[in-house]
Amino acid sequence: MVSLRGGAVSGFLVVALSLLGVTLVFWSYGGLTNPAVAPSLIVGFGFGASFVALFAQLGGGIYTKAADVGADLVGKIEANIPEDDPRNPAVIADLVGDNVGDCAGRGADLFESTAAENIGAMILGVALYLATKNVGWILFPLVVRAFGLIASALGLLWVRPSVVTEPDKAAGKDPGEIAMLQLNIGYFITCGLSIIGVFLGSYLLLGGTGVSGSNGVPAWVWFGLAGTVGILLSIAFVFITQYYTAGTWRPVREIAAATLTGPATTIITGIAVGFECVALPVLAICAALGLSFFLGSQVTISIGSPINVGGIFGTAVATMGMLMSCAYILAMDTFGPITDNAGGITEMSGQAESVRDITDALDGVGNTTKALTKGYGIGSAALAAFLLFSAYLDVLYNLSNKTNTGVYIVDLANIPVFLAALIGITLIFFFSSLAIRAVGAAAKRMIEEVRRQFRADPKIMAENPADRHDPDYARCVDISTRGALRAMVLPGLVAVLTPIAVGVILGPEAEAGMLMVGTMGGIVLALFLNNSGGAWDNAKKYIEAGYLRVNAEGEMADRLDPNGTVLGKKSEPHMAGVVGDTVGDPFKDTAGPSLHVLIKLLSTITLVLAPLYVAIHPVTLVLH
Repeated sequence: MVSLRGGAVSGFLVVALSLLGVTLVFWSYGGLTNPAVAPSLIVGFGFGASFVALFAQLGGGIYTKAADVGADLVGKIEANIPEDDPRNPAVIADLVGDNVGDCAGRGADLFESTAAENIGAMILGVALYLATKNVGWILFPLVVRAFGLIASALGLLWVRPSVVTEPDKAAGKDPGEIAMLQLNIGYFITCGLSIIGVFLGSYLLLGGTGVSGSNGVPAWVWFGLAGTVGILLSIAFVFITQYYTAGTWRPVREIAAATLTGPATTIITGIAVGFECVALPVLAICAALGLSFFLGSQVTISIGSPINVGGIFGTAVATMGMLMSCAYILAMDTFGPITDNAGGITEMSGQAESVRDITDALDGVGNTTKALTKGYGIGSAALAAFLLFSAYLDVLYNLSNKTNTGVYIVDLANIPVFLAALIGITLIFFFSSLAIRAVGAAAKRMIEEVRRQFRADPKIMAENPADRHDPDYARCVDISTRGALRAMVLPGLVAVLTPIAVGVILGPEAEAGMLMVGTMGGIVLALFLNNSGGAWDNAKKYIEAGYLRVNAEGEMADRLDPNGTVLGKKSEPHMAGVVGDTVGDPFKDTAGPSLHVLIKLLSTITLVLAPLYVAIHPVTLVLH
């Protein structure tokens, strides 16, 4: 409960600041007196959030994984000392990195998601406001976000810590599963209350002159159902991510079984699991977008637009619905670093093994919650990116004085559009390469420093604590910090300058093509990186918890088989698991989460600079 409530402080603060920030800038730019203009003027707030989030997530990921990889490879593999042992010079940098990458980075990511989604939906709501004279279409995203905060708070209060069992009293049950069940119950309550909130918000705000629903069903019901689709998508992502990254299911156990034959098969199996895990989330996103568009299209709005405005706004409501539980998800995400650091402090202070068993069980849960937060992050990023893409096309239509309906058609057979699309998908892979390479370079320096300290002062490794010399922790923290600050500049510049160059050189329609294809590629690659890395991590935790057992033939047995031989910490399979985990570290904590931010950054940059692209290439708006 301490970990969850501590995480809630971060989660609720991030979402509340996002809501407060958008509300204040909307009010400051004349939202109360001229609501039709204000949303377009505050796009810069979303761009600023995206820009900072990219560097927070990318820099934080490089910092934490450089320390983590260095600490694990030298400490566990070479020196054969436990995780978070105070004799490891990189241990403090590793513990600090958990906060930098998983707390600050993920908070910045979802702050940007909620801010950009709010502004994008408000831009789409402007046309509906002008047609219906109901300002509720613009204010709806802000009201729904407030309902989501209330729902998350009530869900959090429902979690019962008294139900969670300590490892020595679990009677063969996995205490991590029991704790995860309680977190899931709180999440389901949050989602149930969010459904009520989205229907209530739709009833109070979505209506006006010329708005009607098909089959005699009121418009607010159709939009409420679209919001429910988004909420159900968030639940689907939680379960899909748990399936691929929790030790209770097949994929992680497959990787654990592969450790019996060494690091190579461990890495091969993890990559296979990563590729496999792309399918279900993508199908879920497709189903959610298609169904929410259909539900929204059942609403007829007299606006004279060339596109199905009701359907597009239905997808926006689904995005709002998915992000209603953002505060609860962030609380679960920060739960992970808190339990991880608690385990580190337990190890460094020489607490009893039973205490470490408790923190290890919670750390395993924390790994799963961090993984599902990444799944939630990419799901919300996919919906938010589509919403921002729709807002971009809407801006182009308005910039053409509402005379050119061709802006809503992005023709991939058009050479500039095809070139931009190819650049977009290439950007995703090149950016990921830079992020992973940065971790490798910083980790190399960390490994060399840890080895140097062990050679220079053998008393660091003395068995008797009275004879030990303290390692130079500050030097390792400095290596991670400098490495992160230096290495995040190039990928950051590439991410920001590429969409600007495409829009300026190839024009606004080509920019739309780059957004479409870049978003698709980013979603798929981020899913692969996030879930493969999470599965490798929890396969290692599965072994460390003593669940990997083999029978007399050396084959993997059931984890509760009393006749099986336990292969736990310091065994050969554990060493293979550590190697797999270190390969997955930059995947799941640096490149993957940074892609969440990148695909939204592309959209927000494009929204901000759309007038510039049109000014340079006005002819492209009348060629259709």
